[in-house]
Order: sequence, then C-alpha cells, then structure tokens
Amino acid sequence: MIFEILAFGHSNITAKHRTTFEITKDQEISKRADCVIGVKASKSISEIPQEAKKLIRAGAKVEIEISLPDYGIKDHAVGFGDQRLSFTHAKDIVIRKSKFTCGRTLLISADKSAFELSRELVELLKDKKTELLLLFKVKG
Repeated sequence: MIFEILAFGHSNITAKHRTTFEITKDQEISKRADCVIGVKASKSISEIPQEAKKLIRAGAKVEIEISLPDYGIKDHAVGFGDQRLSFTHAKDIVIRKSKFTCGRTLLISADKSAFELSRELVELLKDKKTELLLLFKVKG
C-alpha cells in the first residue's frame, strides 16, 4: 500500500530536531518549530487512507521517500506502526525515533529525525516555493 502527501517549504524551516520530523497543514511556522520539514500539507494524519491506518496500527514497517521533485533530491527514512496509534490530529503528521505516541504520531522507532535529513534538501526547503513530496510505502 502506497500513499503520498505533498507539502511546501517555509523560510523558518531549520530541521534541527533530533528525535522527530513533522509536516503540517499550517501555513505558517516559527523558528521554534525545528522538527517541521513542510507546511501546507495536502493531508493530515486523520486523512491518510484507512487501509494504511489499519496496516500501520498492526505494526507495519513503513519506508518514506522524502523528495524535492523539482530538484531531483531524495532522502529516505523508515519507521514502524504501533497498536496505540490513534491518527486523530487535524493538522499534523509526526515521525518519531522514540516509542512515544499521540494523535499526531504516524510512525515510531524511525531511523531518522529532522536533524539527520540531507542538509541540501533542508536548505532548499527554506524556500516557500519548494515542493516536498513524501511517498509512504506501507509494508503489510
């Protein structure tokens, strides 16, 4: 099962958080939002496909391709689902290296945080015109 989410860059993106990365439907963020890698997301966690939610809640492994289509730049991350996930937040999606869950959490035990993403990719995300495509490959 594969689904994708489109988001955009923002001048305040720093991607310095060491345990998470996040995309949000919000249009504006402050510099304190150091886990955010994309704004104006096309979907929140509550809007991802039901089939994906079912597989992720069952503990599925999820590969994430993080790309900037206009630049041909890609990075990758892997995370895992958990039965405690609720997928309830109306704006955000958070990928966590820890095992913490809340309504914003999509995946836990991830192998990357915002801080560990390609710095070339992060620099380009400081431009609000930069398109960010996240492709989620849910292994059932």
